[in-house]
Amino acid sequence: MYILKTEQSFDSAHFLAGYQGKCSNLHGHRWRVVVEIWSENLVSEGQLRGMVTDFGDIKADLQKLTDDYDHALIVEKGSLKETTVQALEDENFRIIMVPFRPTAEHFSRHFYDALKDMGYQVRAVEVYETPNNCAVYME
Repeated sequence: MYILKTEQSFDSAHFLAGYQGKCSNLHGHRWRVVVEIWSENLVSEGQLRGMVTDFGDIKADLQKLTDDYDHALIVEKGSLKETTVQALEDENFRIIMVPFRPTAEHFSRHFYDALKDMGYQVRAVEVYETPNNCAVYME
């Protein structure tokens, strides 16, 4: 089996609604997303001969996904009062509402599914909140 790995990172803020501890407060991370794609075989003809895929393609696709979250406040839908959201938007804060609690675990599954939907054979996605702590999703 051949495995390719690439990574991107983004900076954003979040909080965990309903959590009893420090992470219930607004805080930021440099999120690091490491993706592994796999194939049993290499491309046998054409420009991609001898490759699983072009690294440039997977890097660009992952960057598109992660850039969407860069320098934003990531909020679980329904976790803030509508007036709070409106006040932040009125101050031109970039808010991204997600349908899940914004944990590393959920983001690893989110990026896994997005890359799979793009046609990649994804083996695993690791999402680091800190240099030493990550969540991994694989099927």
